[in-house]
Amino acid sequence: MSVAIKISHAVKKYGNNTVIPDLSLDIREGEFFTLLGPSGCGKTTLLRMIAGFNSIEGGDFYFNEKRINDVEPNKRNIGMVFQNYAIFPHLTVRQNVGFGLKNRKCSKEEMESRTDEYLKLMQIEEYKDRLPERLSGGQQQRVALARALVIHPDVLLMDEPLSNLDAKLRVEMRSAIKDIQNQVGITTVYVTHDQEEAMAVSDRIAVFNHGVIQQIGTPQQLYQRPKNLFTATFIGRTNIVEGTLTVGENGTGSLVLARTCGADITGLKGLGKGTYPVKVSVRPEEFVIHESGKAGAVEAVVESSIFLGLNTHYNVRLATGERVDIIQESTIDHIIKPQTKISLTVKQEKINILSEDGSRNYLVGVEDDEE
Repeated sequence: MSVAIKISHAVKKYGNNTVIPDLSLDIREGEFFTLLGPSGCGKTTLLRMIAGFNSIEGGDFYFNEKRINDVEPNKRNIGMVFQNYAIFPHLTVRQNVGFGLKNRKCSKEEMESRTDEYLKLMQIEEYKDRLPERLSGGQQQRVALARALVIHPDVLLMDEPLSNLDAKLRVEMRSAIKDIQNQVGITTVYVTHDQEEAMAVSDRIAVFNHGVIQQIGTPQQLYQRPKNLFTATFIGRTNIVEGTLTVGENGTGSLVLARTCGADITGLKGLGKGTYPVKVSVRPEEFVIHESGKAGAVEAVVESSIFLGLNTHYNVRLATGERVDIIQESTIDHIIKPQTKISLTVKQEKINILSEDGSRNYLVGVEDDEE
């Protein structure tokens, strides 16, 4: 019921415009794999190539060992969930869910049994006799998901399935989708531009930009050790601060951040002895605020503070003129007021040191997860 997907040197062109220049990718059997990137980066195009809806100008696509380039979409045994649900307005919930089974000429008994199974799994059995117009957006999306899964596809493809829902429903539905995928164990390829959504549901994520995969990894790998500047800034929030890295003969480095903040760095790769201009990615929660001053820290001024319950967000201007966002755990009775002078250090084991052009991360352990 589930397959591994292998894509080797895929190319997609529209006339003279190359959308995907040369893409290779392995998706493991049974995993929840997300294609994440900004609008127009090629992620939906790749999904449609897997589905057979788009032509393939180069490369090979495999389900397990079977090459599927020339296999018609209706013979690839895929389930598809679209952004706009695409359920039939004139059919009841039960009829919508069973539609694919009817097309496959299943017996009446099997149709009823499998339809009931997925109505129950999606928690929509109480709506089975309703028309879609009487359902909420979340309920309609559950119908679309049940219809995709009831045919027992080898692969489930989902294209921005939650983008039409409000914020609360999105959170509820992404949890439901992940729970159901875990129960069914089907290989799932999910497309979204929402990085929080991707991190919440995915086993692994491929970060896309301009038809090129920037990095593949678990949500934790991408957040903690981004491979380049694009991934660092696209996954979660981060501050990019100019710095200088001096590497000694033993391969360890001394980092100077914003002219004054020093940090000793170990675990560097690809750098010989010398001094290098670098970009330093510091997540908002990786700054440490010192209100009484600290030797060797960055001098700064709080420009604004926003209390958000669990955390307080500060917008801070460094002595260099650079502005950074800082998130600190809220305390019961204290918020630093605007125009307060502070000093900053960083949690040096958590920051990421990028090349001046942002193309690579100099820390050991920053690799695609391809094992």
